[in-house]
Amino acid sequence: MGAHVTEIILVRHGQANSNATDEAGYDRLSDLGHRQAAWLGDWLNGTEPHFDRVITGTLTRQRQTAAAMGYRATRQDPRLNELTYFNLAHAMEAQHGVPAPDSAQEFARYLPDVISHWAEDRLTGVPETFGSFRARIIALMDEVCTDHGRTLMVTSGGVIGMVMQHVLGLQTRAMALMMLRIQNSSVHRLRHVHGRLVLDTFNATPHLDAADRAHARTFI
Repeated sequence: MGAHVTEIILVRHGQANSNATDEAGYDRLSDLGHRQAAWLGDWLNGTEPHFDRVITGTLTRQRQTAAAMGYRATRQDPRLNELTYFNLAHAMEAQHGVPAPDSAQEFARYLPDVISHWAEDRLTGVPETFGSFRARIIALMDEVCTDHGRTLMVTSGGVIGMVMQHVLGLQTRAMALMMLRIQNSSVHRLRHVHGRLVLDTFNATPHLDAADRAHARTFI
């Protein structure tokens, strides 16, 4: 007699408007973002098309990604919404004199510092504390773990990073370093086995593995 299987597939949204300077401006897929999501949908449809439920956040880029993949959301849950990066960056500059970076190399050093300041409650006046961000995500994961079958969640890199911290017991800076590597439209697999959530796959992009799609690998 087979045991009930609970599998959670986390997908990061496709490339958004990477030239944006605020949350609202960022929150829409680029043309490439739509293509990334469509390619992922084609790959899933050819390998494992069935999900018992599909959950997205309420952000435009998350909903657009699910639609471009060809999936109708069972529901939208704001607990899958991203941290407010631009608000954190503004607070980091105003309160600690650290300006936002303008190169990928600088961003790789900057993000762990911002996340660490946030986690230590050293950024004030931001829309959400690190503790509340973490709590809402873990609460959702705990709920979904009680639902048998396969759940597709379309979300964002910070949320996926927080799930990784929760599952792997990561320190804050290690979580931030993982966040930096999460590609647009990447796939992350989790299973609930023996009473706990475990990681099977991190940051897979099988739909972008072909040589003629190398240009479509993006992080921002």
